[in-house]
Amino acid sequence: MKHPLSRRAALAFTAALATGLGAPAFAQPGNTLKLIVPFPAGGTADVLPRVLAEKVRPAFPAGIVVENRAGAGGNIGAEFVTRSEPDGSTLLVSPPGPIAINHHLYKSLSFDPTKWVPVTVIATVPNVLAVSNKLPAKTLEEFIAYVKANPGKVSYASQGNGSTSHLTAAMFMQLTGTEMVHVPYKGTAPALVDIIGGNVDVFFDNISSSAQFHTGGKLKILAVADQKRSELLPQVPTFVESKIPGMLAVTFFTMVAPAGTPKPALDYIHKQFASALQAADVKQKFAAQGATAGGWSPERTGQFIRDESARWGRVVKSANVTLE
Repeated sequence: MKHPLSRRAALAFTAALATGLGAPAFAQPGNTLKLIVPFPAGGTADVLPRVLAEKVRPAFPAGIVVENRAGAGGNIGAEFVTRSEPDGSTLLVSPPGPIAINHHLYKSLSFDPTKWVPVTVIATVPNVLAVSNKLPAKTLEEFIAYVKANPGKVSYASQGNGSTSHLTAAMFMQLTGTEMVHVPYKGTAPALVDIIGGNVDVFFDNISSSAQFHTGGKLKILAVADQKRSELLPQVPTFVESKIPGMLAVTFFTMVAPAGTPKPALDYIHKQFASALQAADVKQKFAAQGATAGGWSPERTGQFIRDESARWGRVVKSANVTLE
């Protein structure tokens, strides 16, 4: 004898069927969502997508994979996504480089950053001015005076030629009329090691990497390059407060898709991630990284990328920075 479904079971079956029919193909069993991070594991660019992936996992039955494809300032991972099937199953989650800056820096790229389809900005993290304890300056004003009194003698570290830390330092020198010597490193970690060791004087790092060393007394963060103070270090003033309003350098982490990705897939992805970014536990984990959770609309994200691209393009041109 056949037993009819209970009312609760019938409702559950109907809901599951509706969800399956409403989700794009990649969100159904058998299709994994890949989030490509074009930088090494361990940094903020890697941590934030992993927090999000865990939160939205129930919306993607086949699972989510966060995959690191590092190299060439983010260009290797970006090229991989560009060449992927534009069905919504492969997305780029990246800092500004391959999304808004690299086409101003490199003489040629194997992809066109202007063709990215914006999904959302997942977070913003302000850059900060970190200085070695060996420098006598204890405030931003004292630091600027010191650099002006010692032109070409103060060294600044960067994560590499053309990195946001390099360009932020270039912006600072343009706005303050100062001159420092560039010392490029291969990433954040070695730069921090040398500024803590006193082998280099300055590092325009993102706050999530440097805050712990400031709190531990191993270096000094003198200013935050954002419109408002960071909740991570509320005692540190902004450049804006020190009458340098143009000194704004925020590292943004953006989710984009390859050109041709269907709108239904994009809408589904945006809905899931934007919702996750409003969750209290996600915001708390992001805040621990010095990051402000996003979840912006694709339209706002697209305009933000265009504005940032234009702004950093002007810095690149003025600093005459080019890469092969």
